[in-house]
Amino acid sequence: METFLADAQGGAELPIPHCLRPILVAEDNPVFQSILRSMLGEWGYRVLMVGDGMSAWQILQTPNAPRLLILDWMMPILDGVQLCRRVRVASREPYTYILLLSARADSQDLVEGMEAGADDYLTKPFEAPELRVRLRAGCRILDLQEQLVRAREALRVQATHDGLTGLFNHAAILARLQHEVSRAGRERQPLAVLLVDLDDFKRVNDTCGHAAGDLVLREAAGRMQAAVRGYDAVGRYGGEEFLIVLPGCDTSSACARAEEVRQALAQEAFYAGNSPLRVTCSVGVASTEELAADAPALVRAADRALYRSKTGGRNRVCCPELGALETLAKA
Repeated sequence: METFLADAQGGAELPIPHCLRPILVAEDNPVFQSILRSMLGEWGYRVLMVGDGMSAWQILQTPNAPRLLILDWMMPILDGVQLCRRVRVASREPYTYILLLSARADSQDLVEGMEAGADDYLTKPFEAPELRVRLRAGCRILDLQEQLVRAREALRVQATHDGLTGLFNHAAILARLQHEVSRAGRERQPLAVLLVDLDDFKRVNDTCGHAAGDLVLREAAGRMQAAVRGYDAVGRYGGEEFLIVLPGCDTSSACARAEEVRQALAQEAFYAGNSPLRVTCSVGVASTEELAADAPALVRAADRALYRSKTGGRNRVCCPELGALETLAKA
């Protein structure tokens, strides 16, 4: 034990790890607890210490639990190998890196520990620099895994979102609509869609340029998202057309929501540079109250209602085959 303490003090010449990660240590021996707490704290880790595997498992069920673990093999209630197996069976993301400590030095013990899901194995007593570099290797692995997760998420967003407005793209909003149609059928709840078209948008591009048109599209997208509920879905259907999916909305509620969207665009001027622009929209509404729950049928019905809105003078909301529910905007 004296050699161990001397080694712990002698390992301080290595640089402080850049990761500064929280680290969960499950160790039932009070002496080793004290040594590890002091050593890891000196190296810059934020140490969470427990005395048995079950306590460690409970911590791992909490949000933002440490992803770097040091587990003693022999512990009460739940030992280190059993805990390794539980962690790997759970197979959660982000990845949890496990360093297993044990006084067992037999090769078969090493095999058993690694097969249980440990990433590395260190026998007691160990030298502090060896523990330190193994933890640094674990930090690098976790860093790489985080980068991969971020890259995967960026690719997912790129594949499902419109690059200009940040809304769902055409394929993604239709997929969301299909999902909501299926759910509405299971739960026997209403569902509505809005098809929104910016009025005379070609005029904006022709008179102010495409850069100004892009600004208007981004601003319009933001206003539409702000005008609907957090769980509604807004997507760029194509060009200056947008599709909004409204779960739980009947025809009357959807028309009221559509009017809020229309007002959100019409009430305040858009700006491209210092020039104010008046931009309005026409909205077509369709809901499962009027027709069977079918995604293509809903879009077609909303498109017919949008056509009526356009031909009726623009800057208005039209519901399918329900003239009494049309809302004509004030000039």
